[in-house]
Amino acid sequence: MLRFFAKARRAQKTEAPAYDELLARIDKERLPRHIAVIMDGNGRWAKERGLPRYAGHSHGTEALRLVVEQARELGVRILTVFAFSTENWKRPSIEVSALMELLRKYIAGETARLHAQHIRLNFIGDWRELERGLCLQIEEAMKVTAANREMTLNIAVNYGGRQEILRSVRKIAEKAALGQISPAEIDEQMLESGLDTAGMPDPDLLIRSAGELRISNFLLWQLAYAELYYTPVYWPVFDKTQFLLAVLDYQKRGRRFGGLGE
Repeated sequence: MLRFFAKARRAQKTEAPAYDELLARIDKERLPRHIAVIMDGNGRWAKERGLPRYAGHSHGTEALRLVVEQARELGVRILTVFAFSTENWKRPSIEVSALMELLRKYIAGETARLHAQHIRLNFIGDWRELERGLCLQIEEAMKVTAANREMTLNIAVNYGGRQEILRSVRKIAEKAALGQISPAEIDEQMLESGLDTAGMPDPDLLIRSAGELRISNFLLWQLAYAELYYTPVYWPVFDKTQFLLAVLDYQKRGRRFGGLGE
């Protein structure tokens, strides 16, 4: 595994397969409906270039724009990206403040663009716990794009997978305490109805950049049968070509969901 990533890192310095060639190989009949992305490596990318971590995060928003465009062009229905976790509050306050400011700028700069592309912008996680002004900005962006049906972009902010499951369980417990449901009625569908992604299909594919081999408390319930794709490429340089490579890798997989397949 270590040799694989060492080889892959060296490959970043060589010419990637031509974009047009990769695009021609995509099977439009076997696209993942829902792709989840852990956008990792912004800080390391910046550090290797002698830049502040904020510069890495800023470049990361450019990568996100490219990936959103590519996902829409292919026909992916849902893209869910991990922007800020409940654990990220442990980072230095100056970095947290910079990330919140970057989120403000992203919403202000991208909402109109997403709306013009008929993309619905949605936020998941405990984002209502953020600063009041930012919450109002998020609410307005979701309201403006709510009717769009081309694609949904979920941005996970102040999000934790365990916390999301707990929120759903508490809703069920409250109903049980009021006598509205009995324990025997509790099933997977009831729990899923209380998740932030209620009504959406589970991710078919999880992409994580920068070579880390973990899911980091992201969509723990929803990723049960997702195909996992890890790449050593840092997020700020993850582009449309890298996205196509991930989709092509997904299309090589045999999905059996615990069965024997065909």
